[in-house]
Amino acid sequence: MSQTNFLQKFLRSERALPWRAFVVALALRLIVVFILRAMTIGLDDMFQYDMLARSLLAGNGYRWYAQPDLYLIQQYFEIPTPELYDPRGILTSFRPPLYPAFLALVYFFTGVGAQRFFIARLVQAILNALLVPLTFWLTRKFFPDQPKAARWAAWAVAFYPLLAIYPLSLATENLFFVLLMLTLLTLATAVESRQTRFFLLSGLLIGLTALTRSVFLAFGGLAVLWVFFAIQERRKALLMFIVVSLTVLPWMARNTLLHGRLTGIESALGYDLYVGYHPESEGTFKYGISLDLMPMLDDGLRDEIGRAKAWEFIQADPGRIPYLAFRRLGFFFGLERRALTYFYSNNFFGYIPTPLLLGIAFLVMAPFVLVSSSAVFGLALGQWNKKNLLLLLLIFGYLLPHILILGEDRFHLSLVPTFSILAALCWTGGRQALRTRWSGSRTGKIALTLALLATAGLFSNWVFELIRDAGQLALLLGPTGNLTGFPY
Repeated sequence: MSQTNFLQKFLRSERALPWRAFVVALALRLIVVFILRAMTIGLDDMFQYDMLARSLLAGNGYRWYAQPDLYLIQQYFEIPTPELYDPRGILTSFRPPLYPAFLALVYFFTGVGAQRFFIARLVQAILNALLVPLTFWLTRKFFPDQPKAARWAAWAVAFYPLLAIYPLSLATENLFFVLLMLTLLTLATAVESRQTRFFLLSGLLIGLTALTRSVFLAFGGLAVLWVFFAIQERRKALLMFIVVSLTVLPWMARNTLLHGRLTGIESALGYDLYVGYHPESEGTFKYGISLDLMPMLDDGLRDEIGRAKAWEFIQADPGRIPYLAFRRLGFFFGLERRALTYFYSNNFFGYIPTPLLLGIAFLVMAPFVLVSSSAVFGLALGQWNKKNLLLLLLIFGYLLPHILILGEDRFHLSLVPTFSILAALCWTGGRQALRTRWSGSRTGKIALTLALLATAGLFSNWVFELIRDAGQLALLLGPTGNLTGFPY
């Protein structure tokens, strides 16, 4: 067989499909990055991650608000210069360290000139596109008898609009998405092979993912318990726990020494609790409330005050706790319109005629509506065993902390590949699979009934959201919608 024929046969094969989808996904993401290559960053999370990366690259340690950056932000916010201020910046523990370290590595090769954002976004586009083959392989791992579902899930992730534009953001999710999927893939491989090295690698990946976003530790704990009880690999579960601990404890020790009291991977919990339980809070990020503690550049003091005030809020009105949890659940599964609202209302794109704007909004929001509602039925159709139970543990372990602290629609993006896997089970099974499941057993009837109720809940949540924000939407769709200036 000639090399040309071999290559053609390989490219048409099932093995090559995830890489074909990867190439398409990468092309889409690179187009977005190149079109907006001159895009800078604002004074928000991206500014903070960039500061931390530049400090690491300069050899100053994990610091932010060095003298030039402090002067810059003081032009917009009343932030007093701390006593005994070090011009190199302030040692911080507010952000987990791995994503700034990733940016610092990119800056090591690019320098810290204006081009650094463009290069970082190129690298993030590659990382983001890797979600496509990872989704394919995970579907094959968890549902090996559903090859068609693996293809559908991979293409769903490849063309998912918000994932395609996410590399533009200097945000932890760009690294977190990939580490999360690698963790799942390694855990599935560990269960199949029962080889110690894969359990050790799983522990390392859980630790690294938690150092990117500490909320992942909730799932990490569930994964160790899953290996211990469900998979019944007790010694390997203990080894996993040890590796996770060895990965995260050095950074926790650093933060503890910095503040003189026990501190976790990050010291943002007090701030998040303050925003999440404030009397004016609805359970999600709110711009006005979010500024209350930000002028404090002492992370330990901010965290301490935030926790204390949150406890005061809870004690003053404990009846709000279930209400806020329910609202956070709604915000977590909310429509993906926040970014579009912010950028359009702040005139990033100029005026867009109402019909075209509605069309763009539909293209941005419809994929999550389709994927999440289909995933509910995929849950009902899936054949669940000890191995693919891990998907349910991920959804629960990732969702729970957000219900208890803060809920935002962008947080569900981390689960979109998982939802796509479940949705693909529904899409490929079709009506026949639903009929068979319904008529097959009483359990099937219960599962599909619960799926219908959950879907009704999702659509009720989206309708409520549109009614609640009708005034804002009317302004956005009006003749000066691009000048309304809504905060993020």
